[in-house]
Amino acid sequence: MKKVYITGADRGLGFAFVNKFLKEGYKVFAGRYLEEWDDLVELKKEYPDVLKLIPLDVGEDNSVKKAAQKIKQKTDSLDILINNAGIFYDENGDIFEKLDFEIMKDMFNVNALGPLRVTNSVIDLLIKGQDKILVNISSEAGSCGEAWRKMEYGYCMSKTAVNKQSVILQNHLKDYGIKVFAIHPGYLKSYMLGEKNMEADVEPNESAKKIYDLIKSKDKLEKHIYYDYLGEELEW
Repeated sequence: MKKVYITGADRGLGFAFVNKFLKEGYKVFAGRYLEEWDDLVELKKEYPDVLKLIPLDVGEDNSVKKAAQKIKQKTDSLDILINNAGIFYDENGDIFEKLDFEIMKDMFNVNALGPLRVTNSVIDLLIKGQDKILVNISSEAGSCGEAWRKMEYGYCMSKTAVNKQSVILQNHLKDYGIKVFAIHPGYLKSYMLGEKNMEADVEPNESAKKIYDLIKSKDKLEKHIYYDYLGEELEW
């Protein structure tokens, strides 16, 4: 049975990924941050043997290490790693306003360093897998070529860092047969702002399905890294 590790799995896109991979026959290690959010607990009742709930805060070194230890107690390989966990704070000030640099540091810590922490913690398992796919959930906000915003410094810069991280990883990991993706999931009806964003136009389940098809598509494996969820290449 193939295995996938998904961070930020409590709700939104992460939870949609969990559902998709379970239906595709994978054993799923679901990184759980929101203990008060019980959707994963309810889903485990349906998949008691193949859904493993892993306490995880990607912004904290020890939490990431402990999560990796729990996974390594249950498997000696991973086929796919999806670094999905991320945060967005409403810090929309422009350069003429007071900017909250502590909030920006939080976003860098979770959005940019979080995926690197997790990848570092389980890269030995991914090398031993069959699929050997590493997915960093990025954003069009991280593109310098298509940059249109005049604010949201922290979030945009953190996602640009994810893109750079993905390129460096691919430069190294291609020698081990691992394919790296940085993927914009669309403007999601998710909970990144705290409440479900009903102004958005993409359902998490739709995005998760499209991303699954994208990363499993053979013709993408030797090509670009930075895509949107529909498989369109994005400008760096």
